Amino acid sequence: MAKKKTTKKTRDVLIVASKVKGYIKSKNMNTSADAINELSDKVYCMLDAATVRTKANGRKTVKPQDV
Repeated sequence: MAKKKTTKKTRDVLIVASKVKGYIKSKNMNTSADAINELSDKVYCMLDAATVRTKANGRKTVKPQDV
């Protein structure tokens, strides 16, 4: 039986990995290889929700209250 190929669309990472890793290291913890991509995915979700809220309020500028 052939393996199914799963394709996940790769997106640009929206966070500064070295800053995230530095912050986590300052808490005496380590950062897994997948943590940066997962965190970036969460940021994408937050930004998508913020743009929906912005459009719903009849604006084109995302403001802090939209996030």
